[in-house]
Amino acid sequence: MTDRVHPSSATKPNANGGAPAPTAAAASGGGGGGNPAKPKVYNPNRIPYRAGPGANLPTRRCSCRRCFCLCCFWAVLLLCILLLLAAILGAAFYVLYRPHHPVFSVSSLKISQFNLTTAPSDGTTRLSTRLNLTLSAKNPDAKMIYTYDPISLSAFSGLILLANGTFPSFISNPDNITIIHSTLSMPTPQVLDSDSFSGLKSDLKRKTGLPVKILMDTMVLVKLEKMKSKKVGIRVTCEGIHAPIPKGRAPGLGTTSHARCTVDLRFTLWKFSSN
Repeated sequence: MTDRVHPSSATKPNANGGAPAPTAAAASGGGGGGNPAKPKVYNPNRIPYRAGPGANLPTRRCSCRRCFCLCCFWAVLLLCILLLLAAILGAAFYVLYRPHHPVFSVSSLKISQFNLTTAPSDGTTRLSTRLNLTLSAKNPDAKMIYTYDPISLSAFSGLILLANGTFPSFISNPDNITIIHSTLSMPTPQVLDSDSFSGLKSDLKRKTGLPVKILMDTMVLVKLEKMKSKKVGIRVTCEGIHAPIPKGRAPGLGTTSHARCTVDLRFTLWKFSSN
């Protein structure tokens, strides 16, 4: 009796008559002695990978920020260089020319007229005054020439305007003193309110006399060798003056020993004109 050999499943042909399907070991390429492939196990509790907040940002934003930082750096550096150059030029100018601002002082003040009257009809109080003022304008600089426009002068006692006056234009040469003499008055008596009248009456009772403040406003032009500046406004304020009220025909001679004058520059940034 003849024995039949049955083929194994590893070499069993396909139903369609094709080549036999390879086994799992053959598919993994392990051969006769290789390890079989491990199946992938899906973990449902695994946290999915997420990119960081800046992973997908375009690089253009970084380049723009870098350009902005560079522009700021160069702008600050340029500004520092300009300030340094200005400081060097200013120091060199000061060493070469030693500029000095003009000095003002009050020489004398006399109150020749002081009338304070109250009308019985309406109860208003009117004030009329006349003052004789003498000041000195000194140019302590050895090279600069100051050219002054006409000066407007005002005398105050607290917030009350006592009188106004003017002085014509003049030139102050180096190491020169100019005497300014002006008569200040009011064209018409001014009406005082109740607060101003009460404050003025209390000031008149002082032993040192009535406190007086002098204001001077003008424009000045500075010339140094061949250089000439534009006209700049200045205000001179003189305080520490006391003057008694005149009695009879004798004027009230003021005390100016403690008077101090300060000079302030007055710039005009915008100038408006109307037709």
